[in-house]
Amino acid sequence: MIVQVENPVLEVHDLTVSYDKNPVLWNVDFSIPKGKLVGIIGPNGAGKSTLLKSVMGLIDKQSGYVKVFDKDLNDVREQISYVPQRESVDWDFPASVLDVVLMGRYGRRGLFKRISKRDKEIAMESLAKVNMQDYYKRQIAQLSGGQQQRVFIARSLAQQANLYLMDEPFAGVDASAESSILNLLQEMRAEEKTIMVVHHDLQSAYEYFDWVILLNMRLVASGPKEKVFTTELLQETYGGKLTLLDSLSNFIRRKEFPIKG
Repeated sequence: MIVQVENPVLEVHDLTVSYDKNPVLWNVDFSIPKGKLVGIIGPNGAGKSTLLKSVMGLIDKQSGYVKVFDKDLNDVREQISYVPQRESVDWDFPASVLDVVLMGRYGRRGLFKRISKRDKEIAMESLAKVNMQDYYKRQIAQLSGGQQQRVFIARSLAQQANLYLMDEPFAGVDASAESSILNLLQEMRAEEKTIMVVHHDLQSAYEYFDWVILLNMRLVASGPKEKVFTTELLQETYGGKLTLLDSLSNFIRRKEFPIKG
């Protein structure tokens, strides 16, 4: 069940990606509407992170193409912000929290232009949105995993993009930080930003997202959560190996999902 939209923010057409000649994504084709909070859901090894990297042009495509705002990526790159998995970043590099967030301004100003007073104000405003403004002088390596995650989200916010791609932004954060991040993403959606999030927790996925992409190397479904989040499509996505499916099916029927504690 794949819902295609008119005037999409993001279009992915016939995308295939391989590592060492082994397909990781196969013939993926979908489109995303503006102003939605989109969850990318699937088992480990399903190609979720690879999908985001492909959209960003960070890895080569074997076939297919991507359009953002109906343009090629390089023409609109400053309008897209990417938050990688925390585990993929070398956190030992010598930089302060403020320095890291200011990196989000380089896409608009250019790498060799001086950072302005307004850039610093935007960086501090972005840190305030993730409750990290008091740590702006701290070395990034000195922070906890959850704090580092919030700093990277602040860097993304400082870019002032229109499309945000976030790879497991809730990983490694406590319940309070997760709630704060979710509130922030909802505020961004209210400003008609589009946010795509790789997420692994099924029980919170229905609560968090408007639009859901179910992925397991190939695209199983893409559309409004009410149409996509069904027992049948989840069963197809997870290959019958998901022990939560029986209990989740009851929640799906009632549209009642437990809130994480």
